[in-house]
Amino acid sequence: MFKLRYSSTSPFVRKVRVVSIETGQEKDIELIKTVTADPTCDIGKDNPLNKVPALVLEDGSALYDSHVICEFLDARPGGGKFFPANGPARWTALRQEALANGMADAGVLRMMETRRPAGEQSPAWIARQKLKMEQGLDQLEKEAPHFAAGFDIGLMTIAIVLDYFDFRFKAEGWRNGRPNLTKWHEAISARPALKSTLPFE
Repeated sequence: MFKLRYSSTSPFVRKVRVVSIETGQEKDIELIKTVTADPTCDIGKDNPLNKVPALVLEDGSALYDSHVICEFLDARPGGGKFFPANGPARWTALRQEALANGMADAGVLRMMETRRPAGEQSPAWIARQKLKMEQGLDQLEKEAPHFAAGFDIGLMTIAIVLDYFDFRFKAEGWRNGRPNLTKWHEAISARPALKSTLPFE
């Protein structure tokens, strides 16, 4: 059995969990709740970057970074669903994943900055991260009418980052002025794997 070092709020962990469900591997993975901010946390032994997710394999070695773990799971029996074969569809999916990952990074960095003492926060840094989020949303609004059918690594990551924005920045209303993205998100959110892995604290 594999062990997944996880947090219930991380959009990157959620990618791994969704792939594991969609490929029928959830039963093969033990979830190990990990609080990376805890000084006694031992995540460093499984990921020297002190981040989740990290997937500990049966031989004790570990994989880290959500993309690497997702590709590993999708390459196993039952997979082959999330990474299109070489060609235009693959590069579109990987580009969309990269965009959504970057938006998630910006959201996490922005949230962490706002949790620092008021006198130590950088308004300019917060504004830079918000700009990345907004520009990403505007780009996705343009692309939404042309999103591929199905559910690949790019579309999954987009759905997850939109849910993360609802979770951390709900008051900002990312749906405002983005009808195409809103419509797509509403439809894709019906997938059981997304519904069962929504972030919570």
